[in-house]
This record gives sequence, C-alpha cells and structure tokens, in this order.
Amino acid sequence: MIRRRSVRKKLKKKCLIFSFSILIMCVLKLVHIKVVEKNTFYIEPYGITSVPISAQADKPDIDCLAIYQLDPVEIGKSLEIRRKVIVDLEDESIIKLTADCPRYNEARGYNEITASVEERQFPLAYSLVVHKNIPMVERILRAIYAPHNIYCIHYDQKSSKSFIAAVKSLVKCFPNVFIASQLESVQYAHVTRLKADLNCLSDLLHSSAQWKYVINLCGQDFPLKSNYELVSELKKLNGANMLETSRPSDLKKKRFQFQHELKDMPYEYQKIPVRTTHAKDSPPHGIEMFIGSAYFVLSRDFVSYATGSQLALDFLAWSADTYSPDEHFWASLVRVPEAPGAIARSQPDVTDLMSKTRLVKWSYLEGNLYPACTGTHLRSVCIYGAAELRWLLNYGHWFANKFDPKVDPVLIKCLEEKLEEKRQNWAKLAS
Repeated sequence: MIRRRSVRKKLKKKCLIFSFSILIMCVLKLVHIKVVEKNTFYIEPYGITSVPISAQADKPDIDCLAIYQLDPVEIGKSLEIRRKVIVDLEDESIIKLTADCPRYNEARGYNEITASVEERQFPLAYSLVVHKNIPMVERILRAIYAPHNIYCIHYDQKSSKSFIAAVKSLVKCFPNVFIASQLESVQYAHVTRLKADLNCLSDLLHSSAQWKYVINLCGQDFPLKSNYELVSELKKLNGANMLETSRPSDLKKKRFQFQHELKDMPYEYQKIPVRTTHAKDSPPHGIEMFIGSAYFVLSRDFVSYATGSQLALDFLAWSADTYSPDEHFWASLVRVPEAPGAIARSQPDVTDLMSKTRLVKWSYLEGNLYPACTGTHLRSVCIYGAAELRWLLNYGHWFANKFDPKVDPVLIKCLEEKLEEKRQNWAKLAS
C-alpha cells in the first residue's frame, strides 16, 4: 500500500514537471513568435492585405510626403524597417490573388485606372524581360498600366516553375497583357538577352494595337513618371528615339572585335560569353559601332526597321558572338543614317544621364555626378534607398534602376503613392 502511494506520488510529480515544462515551452514559443513578429516587416501589394492583422498593427505609419521632404524622423523610420527581416509575397501568393481576376483587379485598383483623350490617342507598348520576383513584376505592371496600352512579358525559360505559373496567372487577368510567343533561355551578356526583347518587339508589331513608342523594362526598374507625363514627353520627341549611344573606349571595343564563346562558370552566372583569340570581321554594311545600354524608348517606325530591314538582320547575326550585344546593337543601329529617327554619327555622345530612359547610380561616380547611394550596391550599381525619393522624382528621367523591396520597401511604397497621386490629379484635370 505504502509502495503504491509512493509510485503514485512519483507519477504525479513527473506529470507536474512535464506539464510545467510544456507550459514553459509554450510561453517561450509565444515570446519567440512575438519577437520574430516585432523584427519582421511584411510587404503586401498596394491595397491588398495578405498577412495577419496582428502583424499589420505593428507596422510604422510612413508619411511619404515627409520622406520626400527628407524629414530626418521619417527617414529614420525607413532605416528602422530596413533593419528588420523583410518578408515579401511568394510566387504562390500571386497565383492565389489572381485566381479570381475580377476580385484581384478591384483590389489592386486596375478598374479605376482611366486615361485622358490625349493618352488614348497616343498608346504605348512595353517589353518586360523578367526571370524572378513576381511580386515586384506585378508592382511594376500596376505602376505602368493603362487599359489602352499593350504589354509583352518575356520570362526566362530557366525561371522556376512557380514563377512561370505566377506570370501566366497574372497575364490572364488582362486583355492587353500577353506572354512573348517565343521564349529564350537568357544568359548573362549573351545575344539571348537581346533576342528576348526582339521577340517581344516582333509580337507587339504584329498586335492590333497602334502604339506609338515602345519601352523595355526589367524586373528591377520602376517608373518615375505617370502615363500622362510620359505621353507628354514622348510627343516632344516627334518621332525621334531616346537611348544611350556613345563612342566606345578601347576596352569596350574588345567586346565586339573578338569572337566570344558561351562557357560554363562556377559562380553566380552559370554561363557567360568568354573572349577568344579569333578576331571578328568589320560590322556589315559599314555600320559604325557605338555603345549604350540594353534599355530604350523607340518609335514604332524604328522598331519596324530594327526587326525587318536586311541591314538590321545582318547586324544581329554579326553580333551573335559578341559580348553583351544588347549594349551596342541599339546604340549603333540608331546611328545608321537611314534608320527612322536616327541620330547623326557626327553628333556628340548621348550618355546615360542625358538619355531619359534609365536613371542609374554607379558607385564610382557617386559624389561627383550625383549624391551617394542611400541603399546598397550590387555590382557597382546602387539599389536605391528611401532618402533618394526626392532626387529620383526631380532629376527628370522617366524610369530608374535598381529597386528591391527587400532592400527598401518604403521607397517603392512612396513611389507608388506619388504616381497614384499624379494619375488622379491628371484625371481630375482631364475631366
């Protein structure tokens, strides 16, 4: 009997210890969850709540006007956010959000986007070459979207299955957004990057939309102008093109003076064109070589010439084994005298700061040509921070690169707000 009581006492004691241990573990887990939530910043598309209300409640209220005015307290809030673990939506989240297109369009405000008569009479086309981060791609589309424009999306064939599925799910929600009919497995600095844009340009030309200009973007670009402002600026071009085109340095000349072979690499880029000792023949048709960037704003007539003329087709074939042909193909072709909206070969260089197509900060020019990057750098290129909002909007360029919501989500939020504010103001004026 005494023995039984002793056994029961021991069992009771063990149960109490076990229960207490479970309680301690639960308390610690709750504390851990609260600490994690406190140190986590969730990003969601404008107008859609996709994370727990409790997590949203702790979000700091960011005043974008104060950010624009460089208020130190508000800039400090953005810096505090950057110290947190920033969590963006996953590919699967976009698939779920776009499963019900009417609901998605309403939630993101696509149905509210209107255009003036001036805008509708001057439709634009876009080529988006992307390979990852569908939430950012969706934000770019929302920022540049107008119902009368047309949009071609080219995704890399090497992209993840979830990214490809998300692109397809997004595209089905719009009658004026489509996927390129021919897709490339895009390799860094290879002709496949150039072909990705050319594939979209060909599709856009064959569409029923009578667009006036085409603009190409990548997944880390963002617009700095509303559609109305952009149309007003493009009308002033009067058929000319806007892109970087400069005379190459001796170092850059080696990119197209020698043949390059695509070779496997053991680091970030799986394959990369490597220079051989085989010298190339001179460019066909006496084309004079200029260099620029992969990004452009081109008239419809120039695109017809670039995709259909024998000179352009021969130049593309000649460029196939050069290094980063997208950085000399457009820059050289726009200097050909017979090209629509050509820039005369005798005219001075058009640098990246003179061309309004893309505002980029290079680390080695900061402090001289523009203020220091307030975000971070990736291969000498600044990924912008919130303190650059005012500079970006006032410099005069139409688009900028690079943006990353996981580096600074506040900047993208404020750019979205500014663009939406401009769009609504123009809509009121037009009405």
